[in-house]
Formats: sequence, C-alpha cells, structure tokens
Amino acid sequence: MENRDNVTEFVLLGLTQNPEMQKVLFVLFLLIYIVTIMGNLLIMVTIVASRSLGSSMYLFLASSFIDTVYSTAIAPKMITDLLHEKKTISFQSCMTQVFIDHLFAGAEVILLVVMAYDRHVAICKTLCYLAIMNQQVCVLMWLVAWSGGFLHSLVQFLSIYQLPFCGPNVTDNFLCDMYPLLKLACTYIHLIEHSMIGNGGAICTVVFFILLVSYGVRSHSLKTHGLEGNPKAFYTCASHMMVVILFFVPCIFLCAMPNAKFPIDKPMTVVLTLITPMLNPLIYTLQNAEMKNATRKL
Repeated sequence: MENRDNVTEFVLLGLTQNPEMQKVLFVLFLLIYIVTIMGNLLIMVTIVASRSLGSSMYLFLASSFIDTVYSTAIAPKMITDLLHEKKTISFQSCMTQVFIDHLFAGAEVILLVVMAYDRHVAICKTLCYLAIMNQQVCVLMWLVAWSGGFLHSLVQFLSIYQLPFCGPNVTDNFLCDMYPLLKLACTYIHLIEHSMIGNGGAICTVVFFILLVSYGVRSHSLKTHGLEGNPKAFYTCASHMMVVILFFVPCIFLCAMPNAKFPIDKPMTVVLTLITPMLNPLIYTLQNAEMKNATRKL
C-alpha cells in the first residue's frame, strides 16, 4: 500500500498526438457516442413503455443497458481527453474504469451466447419458441450473464488493484486497460499475466468458436428444413454473426496476445468500446418485428 501510494494518477498518451487529428476524432467519436446512447435509450424506453413484447424483452433490455453503461464508462473520458494536451486519470478512477469495463464486457460475452441461443430457438424451433424462451428462462439467463460478468471483473480487478505502482505512470493508451497497467507495476507480473490471459483471452476464444459452430449448425438446419429461400432468417444469422465478430475478434486480439504490440491495438480497442455498442441495438433489437412495431407506436 505504501509503494502504491507513490502513484496517485496515470498519464494517458491517447489515440494520437496530432492536434488536427484529435479534433477530427473528437467530432467523430462524439457523434458515435450520441447515436449509441440515443439508440439504446430508445430501446429501453420502448421496452418499459410497451406491454406487448414477449419474454425476450429481458434480453433486449439487458443488452441495451450493458451497451449504454459499457460505452459511457470509456467514451466520455476519451472524447474530452481529445481536447486536452495532457491526459490524466486518478488511480481510483482508473481502477473503477477497469472494474466497470470488465464487468459489462464479461456480461456482454455471456449475453451474446444467450442471444445466439434465443435466435436459434426462434428460427429452428419457431412453434416452441414461447414455451422454451419463457419469462423464467429469460430472467435466469439475465442473472447468469450478470453473475458471470461480476465474477470475471472481480478476479481481474483484485489482480491489478493489489499490485504496487511505485514509479512509471505513463501508459500508451486512451483508457485504463489491464495489460498496459501491468507493465507499470513494480513487481513480478508473469504469473498474474498468464492468469489474466486464461481469464480473458482463453474464455473469449472458446466462446467465439462455440458461437461459430452454433451459427454453422443453424445455417445447416435452415438448409435441411428447406428454408434457405427465407432471406430474413439468413439475414438475421449474418447480422448477428457480424456483431459476434466485431466483439470477439478485437477481444481475442487484445486479451490473448497482451505482450505483442501492434499498430492496430488502439483501433481494435475503439471497435470494441465504441463501434460495437453502437451497432448492437440496430442489429439485435431493431430487426425484431415486435420491437420495431412497439418503437413505431411509441
């Protein structure tokens, strides 16, 4: 604790040091964040105000809430930093950002699996959908997503919080991330680093391949039942797969190879923290017929 108190704040180098580029990115990221918040708030208000939606509204509500908070935990700080020459964040704020980031990212991983299963039942077992995806099942899945996200975040948070930070405090990033912070710790970190890779990168990789197999089985089922002529079903599979790729590819890239430094590390982080939360409400909820009708009525 005495060593760690030597570092009271971290200096973030940000996305770029070019002042003109920072202004362009400020406008672009601000627009993306506004669209993300408005889209997800529209979905949440629609779900709360409408009584015609089925039990899957719990999954839609959880997805929109996760995307809203996950983006808000990172985007406002990143956007305002683009207007400042020196970008700093206090130690406690940094640790809070780490915890929230991993809490909602972990919940998002589980929820993507749940949403894939929900669409699988809707497409392949349409007549039994309401019986399978009833209110109790949706609430249970909702609780599992939050519990899993909390456990994942707690492990990551405790691993980084108890480390001593006694000297360097400059990190080449625009947010507080686990692996850049590990490099600043004044202790042996290899065991902690490997445990974090297993808790983050390995889980993301396994879940990603499970989802790939799931969508492959679903596409095969559509062909087997002679539904390949149904463009809506294939479009749903393709759009959902795009969200899965946009989330898991950057996640695997950043978490499974923490020691490697690539020029696209920061763009990958931007995709994960800004682009995916913006696209999720458009793909997962606004394509749903009931949700679109409820939104129009609202």
